[in-house]
Amino acid sequence: MPKIIPITDLRNTTEISELCNNSSEPIFITKNGYGNMVIMSNQTYEKTVAAAEIFQKLLTAVQEIECGNGLDGEMAFRQLREKYGY
Repeated sequence: MPKIIPITDLRNTTEISELCNNSSEPIFITKNGYGNMVIMSNQTYEKTVAAAEIFQKLLTAVQEIECGNGLDGEMAFRQLREKYGY
C-alpha cells in the first residue's frame, strides 16, 4: 500500500530518507490535502526506469511485428547461425 505523508513531514530529512530507503514503493507527498509530489529511493527509481525501458522496447517490437517488419523465429536463428557459424 502506498505511503502518503504531508509536505510538512519533509522537515525531518533523516526520517524521510530512511522511509524512502526502507520502501520499495514511491512515497506520495500532499500539500493542503492534495497530491503534490512523489519521492523514492535511488534504487526504486532505477528499477522503475529500467522497467519503463523494457516496456518501451517491447512496445517497439510489437509495433514492428504488426507492421510486418519482424522475422520468423526460425529464420532469425538460421541467419544468426550462418553469420556466427554455430
